[in-house]
Amino acid sequence: MYTFSSKLKTFSIILMALGILGIGYGFLTAPKNIEEVETLLKKEASEHGGGHGEAAAAHHEEKAEAAQHAETVEAVHHEEAKDANVDEAVSKDSVVANEDTTHVVKAEEAHETKAAVVQDAKEDKHAEASAEHDPKAHAEHILHQLQNKPWSALYVACIFFLLLSMGVLAFYAIQQVAQAGWSPVLFRVMQGITAYLPVASVIFFIILILCGLHFNHIFVWLGEGVTDPTNANYDEIIAGKAGYLNFPFWLARAFVFLLGWNLYRHFSRKNCLAQDEANDDLNYKKNFKLSAGFLVFFIVSESIMSWDWIMSFDPHWFSTLFGWYVFASFFVSGITTIALVTIYLKSKGYLEYVNTSHIHDLAKFMFGISVFWTYLWFSQFMLIWYANIPEEVTYFVTRIQLYNLPFFGAVVMNFVFPLLILINTDFKRLSWVIVMAGTVILLGHYVDFFNMIMPGTVGDRWFIGIPEIASILFFLGLFIFVVFTALTKAPLLAKRNPFIEESKHFHY
Repeated sequence: MYTFSSKLKTFSIILMALGILGIGYGFLTAPKNIEEVETLLKKEASEHGGGHGEAAAAHHEEKAEAAQHAETVEAVHHEEAKDANVDEAVSKDSVVANEDTTHVVKAEEAHETKAAVVQDAKEDKHAEASAEHDPKAHAEHILHQLQNKPWSALYVACIFFLLLSMGVLAFYAIQQVAQAGWSPVLFRVMQGITAYLPVASVIFFIILILCGLHFNHIFVWLGEGVTDPTNANYDEIIAGKAGYLNFPFWLARAFVFLLGWNLYRHFSRKNCLAQDEANDDLNYKKNFKLSAGFLVFFIVSESIMSWDWIMSFDPHWFSTLFGWYVFASFFVSGITTIALVTIYLKSKGYLEYVNTSHIHDLAKFMFGISVFWTYLWFSQFMLIWYANIPEEVTYFVTRIQLYNLPFFGAVVMNFVFPLLILINTDFKRLSWVIVMAGTVILLGHYVDFFNMIMPGTVGDRWFIGIPEIASILFFLGLFIFVVFTALTKAPLLAKRNPFIEESKHFHY
């Protein structure tokens, strides 16, 4: 039996405490009204050198020069008129005619110049009137983004750890259905990690409810009046999707998905524990059938979940690859977590039957699914970017322009780094290499979730600050506490699994 060390337990509690403090700080320091945002914008403008003020001054200077030009034209006209009177004796009729012509031409020129100045002044007044309105709307938009920031940080960390445990549950179900002979010695590790799923599900469901009750503005389609044609916030595209994207139906789907996943997790673990005390393989056969049914439910619910909980942050955009893309991200994160927890337990003297071949197989999955994720990333990006359809490509334009570093950094962390490190067979058997690669992969896929969610909630007002770090710390601490507490509840070896002997002596 595993014993949860006091040091690790204390460490997890400290992480949760620091996380709660940081999350609280993020909510307390978020601006409460437009006045605070306007003060922030003025401060930012002063820090950037007042470029707009200089442009406005140049514009006014141009207007002054135009007015001065008009006055000069009039002065020239009067001067020439005087000269015409002096030369009256030379040719009175001719001079009078010339004077009239000059008068008309100059008057027209002066009139046109003055008209241009007046028109410019009118346009300037209109621009100033618009400027008086736009900054208010802009400030309100920034207010929503900054208020969304702590909520978004909390949401990203919460869904990342939730789906990470789901990735482990899916991997566990696949091992059951495939009747894999190498993995049964790792089943209790997988069951321990999936113990986090019920806790995460409750927290996440509460966050979804708060979103629907307008505690935040992170889901645009949940905004007030977006489906009402008479409202200023009306959005025709969102209104067209209202039959699917509406709060009651959205929440009901989330309830069904989370309940289904947790029911499978509960009964599969129950059957596995019962198999240890049984004299036949009846419980194992139950698990086989249960796992096969769950995988059908999972593949459907996972796709819909990815649309509901992630893709709907950008309700004007969609991708037919998105469900697979999200799956690859949390699936490789789950497998990586199995490897890290296994290596930790092995280092503490547990899991005596786990050998380097088991670690090697986990590392192969880490490598293979990382390549699969990259294939989906490139396929989605390349097809949309090459087609260059405005309503589709705007998704990537936003991320490349505003999230350039995390967008391409995720590719390096999730593909380039694993490729260079884990392509070597010998490296897949070295624990320190797996820990290093696994840490980078987990951070990289957190950044991937960050890229998928943040642009639709905070726009260009993103940065990795206290709310983001604190949210990670809280859910990491909670994850460690729940998982390693669950590992103490049952023996770490599924001793009556039909393939346990094969797994004990597995060598590759």
